[in-house]
Amino acid sequence: MEYRQISENYAVTGQIAPEDAGAIKAAGFKSVICNRPDNEQPGQPSHDEIRAAVEAAGLAFRYIPVISGQMTQDNVEDQAKALRELEGPVLAFCRSGTRCTNLFAAIQQAKR
Repeated sequence: MEYRQISENYAVTGQIAPEDAGAIKAAGFKSVICNRPDNEQPGQPSHDEIRAAVEAAGLAFRYIPVISGQMTQDNVEDQAKALRELEGPVLAFCRSGTRCTNLFAAIQQAKR
């Protein structure tokens, strides 16, 4: 599994599968955030399938779906709240990792 380290406690990746949960834990992550809405693409695993595997591996999970190209202020606030509450390091995923990166950038911009 490949991921991009965005900060010390936050990394992003593209779509994950339930069977990736062990590798995510082995990589040292403590929490996972799903920013990809269910049914965005045929055949993509649902967030419930991923949540079950992630939680079975002993990791925390949050579902904060962001529609591609339509990030809202509520999305940014929900992501910021999750990052305050979840144990890090956190791995966030969407289709490619871009939405997760954009959310993090918006959170940092709001802090200024």
